Amino acid sequence: MSATDLAGRIAQYIQRHGPISLAAFMAMALHDPQAGYYARRDPLGRAGDFITAPEISQIFGELIGLWCADVWERIGRPERVVLAELGPGHGTLMTDLIRAAAVLPAFRRALRLCLVEASPVLRAEQQRRLASVEPLFVDDVAQLPAGPLLLVANEFLDALPLRQLVRGGSEWTERMVGLDEQGKLAFVLGPQSPALTLLVPPSLRDQPAGTVVEICAAAAALAASLGGRFAHSAGAALFIDYGYFPSRPGSSLSALRQHRPVGALDNPGEADLSAHVNFAALAEAGGRSGAAVWGPVPQGRFLASLGAEARLAALSAPASPEQRVLLASGVRRLIDPEEMGTVFKAMALTSPGLPMPAGFAEGAVPGGT
Repeated sequence: MSATDLAGRIAQYIQRHGPISLAAFMAMALHDPQAGYYARRDPLGRAGDFITAPEISQIFGELIGLWCADVWERIGRPERVVLAELGPGHGTLMTDLIRAAAVLPAFRRALRLCLVEASPVLRAEQQRRLASVEPLFVDDVAQLPAGPLLLVANEFLDALPLRQLVRGGSEWTERMVGLDEQGKLAFVLGPQSPALTLLVPPSLRDQPAGTVVEICAAAAALAASLGGRFAHSAGAALFIDYGYFPSRPGSSLSALRQHRPVGALDNPGEADLSAHVNFAALAEAGGRSGAAVWGPVPQGRFLASLGAEARLAALSAPASPEQRVLLASGVRRLIDPEEMGTVFKAMALTSPGLPMPAGFAEGAVPGGT
């Protein structure tokens, strides 16, 4: 069995130790050093498996840059501020963000860029594109330098490993990854357990048998870590992702290869795995740890309130007719409710006591309440 035969290695592990959680399967499928999805490929763009907002329109990253500059003003214009991005992809968002930041030279000079990236392939591309600003690469949020922090995470939370709990006859059980009669990877159910029942949000526990609830401990831990930091140090974190609010039941796990859906257990390491973000759980974890919580608000409303249409008009004025069509279609895709404008949402965690951040006039939830 070769090191790149990830399905075979996972099956062998299950044969020896029994079924594994969906979270463990996702971690191996996405991040195995030899054969994980992010370890050896560039998944972004038309030649990859999916495309993200920064690749659709430069306006996305520019508006995020102005949002960060506004927060920097609100926290007292510190001489040094850590600007961090989780899962920076090609570095496109950060490239556009820093270009927009140049309109405020003092803010641009204050920035210390830090990138949290697990993929060696994407790290190389980020280093190439952002070499002029000398990014610091770290493996985890805990490794970010101390001091004021501005953190951006676009389509990062959806790829974090999660567990799926299933309502049984009396208690809840867990959907695991095991083997079928032919020895192939297959979903199986573990035993019912009162301990698993306690993991389900109280509002969702009294559901019919067979109901699925997704739990993402990694997202909650990230929000809690940032909430604890912001309780004692100035800053803000902006999360933009597809997801739902309030909490709701249902499986949202999906696998994508070459922009088309495939089976989640088919050929691990060859497809992107993701799930919708539970923004209610994120808000609870961040607020309980000391941060002020704002949102979520629909992405379309958020970008529109930051000036997406005005920026589109400014870019379109000197553009050719063909360029104007492309610019307009990109913005429309980001803000149209029928495209990305509603299913994608924005949420911010900030230091307590700060004014409401730009873009959150509607749907704000101060303190996580």
